[in-house]
Amino acid sequence: MAHSEHRRSRRVNLPIGLTLTRIVAVPLLIVFLISSSRVHAAIAAVIFILASITDWADGMLARRRNQVTTLGTLLDPIADKLLVAAALVSLLAIDKIAAWIVVVIIGRELAVTGLRAVAASVGVIVPASRLAKWKTVSQYVAVTLLIVEKGFDPPGFHVTASGVLWVAVVLTVISAVDYFYRFFRKADYRAIVPGGERWS
Repeated sequence: MAHSEHRRSRRVNLPIGLTLTRIVAVPLLIVFLISSSRVHAAIAAVIFILASITDWADGMLARRRNQVTTLGTLLDPIADKLLVAAALVSLLAIDKIAAWIVVVIIGRELAVTGLRAVAASVGVIVPASRLAKWKTVSQYVAVTLLIVEKGFDPPGFHVTASGVLWVAVVLTVISAVDYFYRFFRKADYRAIVPGGERWS
């Protein structure tokens, strides 16, 4: 019985399938995004929007269908980060975004991912906050607007895209600070840094 449940938990269910679709979409996104064609820009925008929707759909379906698995929990944030990072690096390659913004956003994701590994090693659980969810949404919207601007350059659109991008950058930084703060509030400092004293 236990073996059967273990096999079921490892099976690729619908939520995991959606997550894998997001990963598969990454190389397609890059190919269409770096092209100078307007048609390809439109395709890149559609790919990114649909992939972003799967980020919401896979989690919702996993909870509703009681299909939350270790594999799905592991793959979901990886797929999110790959999608956003691929889009940002592609936009950087065609000079549609500043390098420092790409460094801040990707650096934040790497730092938080590293901290999550540390948290897991010391038995600390820091759940995703509402702020982090808004961060993700703002990144998705900002990237979508930048792709549309890159392909079609509608009048006055640059101001809107830039404004949303700034919101995404601010939320990216604040959510990282919030995650580190909540981690150290829960963690035993002595368990992380040899010779350290526990934080009060």
